Amino acid sequence: MTPSIVTAQALQEFIHSAFAQQGLPDADAAQVARLMTEADLQGSDGHGVIRLPQYIKRIQAGGINKQPDIRIVEERPAMAVVDGDNGMGHLVVSKAVDIAIEKARTCGVAWVSTRYSNHAGPASLYARRPLEHDMLGLYFAVGNANHLPPWGGMDMLLSTNPIAAGIPTDEEPPVVLDMATTVAAYGKVKAKAKRGEPMPEGWMIDREGKPLLDPNRSNEGFLLPIGAHKGYGLALIVGLLAGTLGGAAMGRDVIDFNSDFKTVTNTGQAILVIDLSAFGDPQLFKHNVDRLVRDIRDSARLPGVERIWLPGEQSHEKRARYRDGGIPVSAGVMSELHTLASQLGIPALKETAFA
Repeated sequence: MTPSIVTAQALQEFIHSAFAQQGLPDADAAQVARLMTEADLQGSDGHGVIRLPQYIKRIQAGGINKQPDIRIVEERPAMAVVDGDNGMGHLVVSKAVDIAIEKARTCGVAWVSTRYSNHAGPASLYARRPLEHDMLGLYFAVGNANHLPPWGGMDMLLSTNPIAAGIPTDEEPPVVLDMATTVAAYGKVKAKAKRGEPMPEGWMIDREGKPLLDPNRSNEGFLLPIGAHKGYGLALIVGLLAGTLGGAAMGRDVIDFNSDFKTVTNTGQAILVIDLSAFGDPQLFKHNVDRLVRDIRDSARLPGVERIWLPGEQSHEKRARYRDGGIPVSAGVMSELHTLASQLGIPALKETAFA
């Protein structure tokens, strides 16, 4: 079915209204709405407004603290641990990034971990934030449900455990890598289900090791790691850094927030921020990154390849295109949002006609 097209402003206002109606302070509702809209603007449709009904269910069930006391509980000059008090993950991680940026100004580098956080949307939102300050960001997170067994096993003890990096440039779009340690993030599986599309072979297998293509049967199998055993190893390390190190859940302690709306997830994330000026002239660094980007883009291509893309370029282009021409929202997601609006007693999200 043809997707609906909505403006970023309409989407942000709708999300804001939903959270405000549920009792989030207005400033918090606005911040979460802005970040969720930014996710859809950059094409991360598995982590944007598609998650709103799920977030609202957790709030209504008491699984998320609407007015958390987000605070530092451990601190040294170049590190901190932030306790999110079970608040919305977008708020918790945003505060962690702000703290890391300020610490990096003094120390050159800073690591901030979170505990008792929640799902916070796409990793790239937070890896990009330091770029505005001539800093680069590295982000790690424990996924909010286990969909990955150890290599060769069947017990799902690991998650998609994403990693993201934001590298500043001068004239080129910033280099922004955002990847799950599985072939596909579970949000992409959910997005496929909402659009009524099958999964490509290689995303998931069933418990007999056969390809699983129906996203509506995803609970019958598990995601595959990138690079086989190497992806499993990377998922483990990311989880230890983002979860165990900061006192957050990992392994058997991870709560599946897709099916359990009440239990505190104790989600862990971590942000590493590096101030370019601690290593030399930031402008020279950005100039050198630009040069490398152009070398890669202009390098020889295999037959049939029209363009070599850099990490983050396609999201950068989508952001510009969707801001001008509207954000596509699948029919399945739009139907859920209309139902949600009716349940909450707020104005429905309206499709927009563009010239």
